Amino acid sequence: MKLPLAYYGDPILRKKCQPVEKFDEKLKQLVKDMEETMFAHDGIGLAAPQVHCSLAVFITNIPKETSEDEWEAGTTRVFINPKIIEYSEEEWVRGEGCLSIPGVFGPVIRPMHIKVEAYDVDGNRFIEGFTELPARAIMHENDHINGV
Repeated sequence: MKLPLAYYGDPILRKKCQPVEKFDEKLKQLVKDMEETMFAHDGIGLAAPQVHCSLAVFITNIPKETSEDEWEAGTTRVFINPKIIEYSEEEWVRGEGCLSIPGVFGPVIRPMHIKVEAYDVDGNRFIEGFTELPARAIMHENDHINGV
């Protein structure tokens, strides 16, 4: 089910989210609904507070560039109770937009590489490194769950 978005100025976007404690069907449904909402708005990431839910959950789906100006669908990744445990010193500037601030797009400096510790929707812990656009999307969504 497509969920309503929280837009800039909504107080939920400034709150630090609560950690997930129960990995149950309700959580799986939230993630499924978040994915449907993200795709409906042509996003590449969505955090739970953006759909009025103050839990430390976000998803990403980064398209893959197959050739110049051609892209194929990515895979939806789920990050629950994430912690960015490593940042590269190397940074890069790229434009970012946000589903909660439609029509606004601007340059943001972020680290090129990160390492994340998180849980999937079944409660399995993982640690993984990300670079470039996937890293950027993760940092953006992680900001949301921290009220930034």
